[in-house]
Amino acid sequence: MDEPALIQTAQHGDLDSFNTLILHYQDMVFNTALRILGDDDLAEDAAQEAFISAFRSIGTFRGGSFKAWLMRTVTNACYDELRRQKRRPTTPLEPETHDGDEMDSPRWLADTNMTPSEKFEADELEHAIQHCLDMLPTDFRTVVVLADVQGMDYSEVAIAAHVPLGTIKSRLARARLRLRECLRGFEELLPSSFRLEGESYS
Repeated sequence: MDEPALIQTAQHGDLDSFNTLILHYQDMVFNTALRILGDDDLAEDAAQEAFISAFRSIGTFRGGSFKAWLMRTVTNACYDELRRQKRRPTTPLEPETHDGDEMDSPRWLADTNMTPSEKFEADELEHAIQHCLDMLPTDFRTVVVLADVQGMDYSEVAIAAHVPLGTIKSRLARARLRLRECLRGFEELLPSSFRLEGESYS
């Protein structure tokens, strides 16, 4: 995908180019919204709102990380949704598909080579992580989702969350500490990369 060329033509009103960009990022946008909002329907609404906003404002994009710019639109849409809902989001412990059926395993943890025992353990770990994410304040949950789930670097997270880089580092450190404390109750589920003696949650 020639992203710069697609952005340029999209900025001149080419809908096909914009749609190509969106297809590349749509899973990341939806999964981020789902992690922040904890509700499938609200996440779909926020993702849709983010895409509409991105199309309307793509002319203002002046270079840099398009992914970070797009993720800023979805975090803004999520915060708008939270203000409309006026409630603390909850993350379902049993993820569901768009049809309301229980998911076997979330896509970001899916591994088609898992044995049934490994898959069960992965599902249990997913439930524990979702539960602990839900315990975080929204600002903390957002930076953890962007950095540790979506794999964005700190500078991209700063753009997406619209806060200074130093604030991102501080929020991540505090959020990871809270996650480690929460996950102590599930330590038997954690693989070595999640062990709580380390300096960070990753």
